[in-house]
Amino acid sequence: MVYPARPAGALTCAFRVATLAALLATGRAFAAETATAPAKTADAPAADAKATSPVENAIVKIFSTMRGPDPYKPWTKQAPREATGTGIIIEGKRILTNAHVVLYSSQVQVQANQSGDKISANVEFIAPGIDLAVLKLEDETFFDTRPPLPRATMLPAVKDGVMVYGFPTGGTSLSITKGIVSRIEFTSYNFPTSGLRIQIDAAINPGNSGGPALVGDKMIGLAFSGLRGADNIGYIIPCEEVDLFLQDVADGKYDGKPAMFDDLQTLENPALRAYLKLDKAIEGIVVHDPDTSDATYPLKEWDVITKIGHTKVDNEGMIKLGDNLRVKLRYLIQKIAKNGTVPLTLVRAGKELTVQVPVAANRPMLITNIENTYPSYFVYGPLVFSPATSLFVGGLNNAMGALSISSSPLALRRGDKPAFPGEELVVVTSPFFPHKLSKGYSNPISRVVETVNGVKIKNLKHLVETLRDSRDEFIVFEFAGRSGESPVFPRKEVLAATEDILTDNGVRSQGSPDTLAVWNAKPAQ
Repeated sequence: MVYPARPAGALTCAFRVATLAALLATGRAFAAETATAPAKTADAPAADAKATSPVENAIVKIFSTMRGPDPYKPWTKQAPREATGTGIIIEGKRILTNAHVVLYSSQVQVQANQSGDKISANVEFIAPGIDLAVLKLEDETFFDTRPPLPRATMLPAVKDGVMVYGFPTGGTSLSITKGIVSRIEFTSYNFPTSGLRIQIDAAINPGNSGGPALVGDKMIGLAFSGLRGADNIGYIIPCEEVDLFLQDVADGKYDGKPAMFDDLQTLENPALRAYLKLDKAIEGIVVHDPDTSDATYPLKEWDVITKIGHTKVDNEGMIKLGDNLRVKLRYLIQKIAKNGTVPLTLVRAGKELTVQVPVAANRPMLITNIENTYPSYFVYGPLVFSPATSLFVGGLNNAMGALSISSSPLALRRGDKPAFPGEELVVVTSPFFPHKLSKGYSNPISRVVETVNGVKIKNLKHLVETLRDSRDEFIVFEFAGRSGESPVFPRKEVLAATEDILTDNGVRSQGSPDTLAVWNAKPAQ
């Protein structure tokens, strides 16, 4: 498995969304340690300021203080963590780094190479999906003597020599490792985002994140991850992906990369070709499961995609880039998509046709990722409710077997789209707060609310509305799946006890601002 070269000092970075096949592992599992194989260190220039190279002059060390969400105590945040990473000066008096270096940061500072001063910075743009972020400094005179580092306009070639600069663990000064470009692929980053990725054999360790990789005198990309358990396998976000990100944010907001989410299968098996009655000359990839069954959707099961734009697709779903590089056809989507669609040539029932397939930056998910935001929540008596998120579900991996056996939607609907607009799985995030109201009931943590007094719950706001408007003597919670209990509470006693429960447990607010707006829309009685 690939893991980001996380900031040095970080104990956990649970913000990576896994690929769809290993969906939502610990929300965004930036937690694991990267390989720490011995570095092949190049000779660094002398420390004399006049002899500093352009890259050493453009590189910075980043210090961040992060407070991530606590999915099991959504009314609070995790304890602050101090971490360091690397950044590089780019055009527009800005600094480029990895998203996971500054994700959920409450304070960011940068320090120039060979400098003793730290300057406060703000996160201007962040894209956890492609793991990139842009920082702005409060004091822009910092850039007066530090021009941006030139970026390569083309991908490097396999076997090109590469040097990686950064501030990894093991010391405080600038580190330089060297190696070669091993391979270039188009692959998944953090679901649903995919992109080009350069593999190198130069050592990349915690703290290298956000540091530049150079071929010759130009940056070819940004270090962002290593492979656990392997010797000197590191990964670079190439400049092509960096440029797409910077073009996206030029209008002041990040929209994301267009993608298609249909499930495809290869066309290599002879029986499959015979079943589809395909001529030997036809090459392409088969649509196994269209992203939607809507009758107006242009892709159907068993369609064979033979071209994307004007580029031929082979039987493994790959396209050629030049003479020596093959990548997945989805790579071209970010190149040729216009007005939210991409042209595909198909063979369907023996006939060739061209269709415009819609593409989007995000696939709606029932269990969502809360990239760089904090979860909504609501406290009702001894219970705490919140929408199920990838971060919450990821922490339950060891319990997935039990959740499956009990038919919990957290297991059975883990990769689903919402069944209707606004659908959420509302979960009990924590054990009961201590109170006599919960006497005799078993711990309901991770249970999904199905109904309240017979009303089927659509989402967290609907739950709050239902509780707010109830005038029944008792509140009955029914949970989805088999086993477990259905707790019953006297409504007026719950309302009277909630404030004391909040005070006793140090919870500052009964809910997040969005749920309190719903709760206070009508006075509870």
